[in-house]
Amino acid sequence: MAELINCPRCGRLFIKNRFRDVCEQCYREEEQLFEKVYQFLRKRENRTATMAQVVKETGVSERLIVKWIKAGRIKLVHFPNLGYPCEKCGKMIREGRICKECNMDLQKQLKQLEQEQQRLRQQNNPTYYVSNQDKD
Repeated sequence: MAELINCPRCGRLFIKNRFRDVCEQCYREEEQLFEKVYQFLRKRENRTATMAQVVKETGVSERLIVKWIKAGRIKLVHFPNLGYPCEKCGKMIREGRICKECNMDLQKQLKQLEQEQQRLRQQNNPTYYVSNQDKD
């Protein structure tokens, strides 16, 4: 559902929808910047450029380039030295939201939590044994 919000770039009011997160004017500006980045990357000699090189040569912010990568507009398969930061530690990655190390750490923490919860369940539900021996 569309909602009326302020543009995060310029502050103008606009109706946000699932396709655009900025106002029409900022969207047009972003599209011009995208074309600039895309034209730069299309050149054979620039296909191995790093994120820092792309930012320096085009003047486009890393934040916008990462936005386009995450949206699938820039395919990393064609650009081996491009990536985006892990959402947890900031290390450059090429797929997913977090790097392998952060993923392993998260899995380890989840396993520890599960073990702790199982230990607490066992503590709260003691087992009682009843003898069925008849007393004479």
